[in-house]
Amino acid sequence: MKNLKDKAVRDYIRTIVDFPHEGILFRDVTTLFADPRGFRICIDQLLAPYAGTRIDKVVGLEARGFILGGAVAHQLSTGFVPIRKKGKLPGQTISQAYSLEYGEAVVELHEDAIQPGERILLVDDLLATGGTAEAGIRLVERLGGQIIGCAFVVDLPDLGGRKRLEAMGMEVHALCAFDGL
Repeated sequence: MKNLKDKAVRDYIRTIVDFPHEGILFRDVTTLFADPRGFRICIDQLLAPYAGTRIDKVVGLEARGFILGGAVAHQLSTGFVPIRKKGKLPGQTISQAYSLEYGEAVVELHEDAIQPGERILLVDDLLATGGTAEAGIRLVERLGGQIIGCAFVVDLPDLGGRKRLEAMGMEVHALCAFDGL
């Protein structure tokens, strides 16, 4: 075990074998969130590449992206906007369908949450296939927002999400990567 002061974000993340089903190595960031030092390091490192950059709003993807995005928005003194699963937002929304490993899903954004020309930082805990992030990007862009970066705690490079987002012209920042599923 590393000395406490030498711990990296990756050291605070536990792996749970065979969750949610056999053959999956689940990267659990709740242990990172529960540790005050780990959580502080995480938020500071998520922000670091964007120091001095104008960011009008932070968008967080449901659900762990709300925890991270809220903390990042607070540090930046800017607004936070949630992108939620279909049917969870009370106002008028726009929707975007996307593919999952085992089917389809839909995310929504309030239609008045982003103003044209606003500079947006998209935040989530984990980048796997990139489907949810791509759907979020498309929603923001439909409202005229400009994604200036996509920040994640964990990248699972074997699943291709980073390449997918970079192919869309997105800047991707991840604090750590785990190879293998």
